[in-house]
Amino acid sequence: MTTKTRTAVITGATSAKGIGRATAERYAEDGWAVVVLDLDGEASAKVAAEIGAAYNVPSFGHAVDVSDEASVQTAYAATKAEVGAGSLPPVGAVANIAGITSPVPFLETTLELWNKVFAVNATGTYLVTKAYLPDMIAEGWGRIVTMSSVSAQRGGGVFGKVPYSSAKAAVLGFTKSLARELEDTGVTINAVTPGAVDTNIRVGSTDEQEKAITQGIPLGRTATAREVASVITFLSSDDAAYLTGTTIDINGGSHMH
Repeated sequence: MTTKTRTAVITGATSAKGIGRATAERYAEDGWAVVVLDLDGEASAKVAAEIGAAYNVPSFGHAVDVSDEASVQTAYAATKAEVGAGSLPPVGAVANIAGITSPVPFLETTLELWNKVFAVNATGTYLVTKAYLPDMIAEGWGRIVTMSSVSAQRGGGVFGKVPYSSAKAAVLGFTKSLARELEDTGVTINAVTPGAVDTNIRVGSTDEQEKAITQGIPLGRTATAREVASVITFLSSDDAAYLTGTTIDINGGSHMH
């Protein structure tokens, strides 16, 4: 779906069952070079090398704490150096996938937990986007995809509770507002709002919780990480040129509006 070789930067991309890794693989399958960013630098480099070898594309992995501005800038500078050296083509897409959840009832929520959930899910999206956006504007072409959640639309009801739903709702506002600012720069930004997905993010959920989640989905199952990844890579393609500020639901019908 791309007409020019570009690099995709994916955050939160080392978990074997995660949406991030599935997205990195899907980009590579479509011929993109990939940059894998996650907390563990060694794991990021390993995953990047595996994807690069499997799909014969340039790849690079680096450590990042998306909630820390200095860490994000270091990861960006390392990516920029790879592009400058010719090891990677220019960055054309950023997929903000790194995130954490919070299955804690509201009255048991501490300010520390609240701030942590916002730091990773909302502030991380802001910091990573701000770091890579200027180069995409300079290129006159770019795709930013943000990771929200059906929890932001429904007010929870999946696994994460008030801090998670609130942070993911902030991501939707961020996406729409930035889309207006980008106007005719050639860079688009869109959000995806997955429902329940078969990943490790619901660690600690009970069998009863999982059963209740599935019962509320008309298609009768949770999504696969690859199904979400396929939407993210579509939004990063030339074919999605007329989409910006949109929210794409991937929830099997669990939330219709």
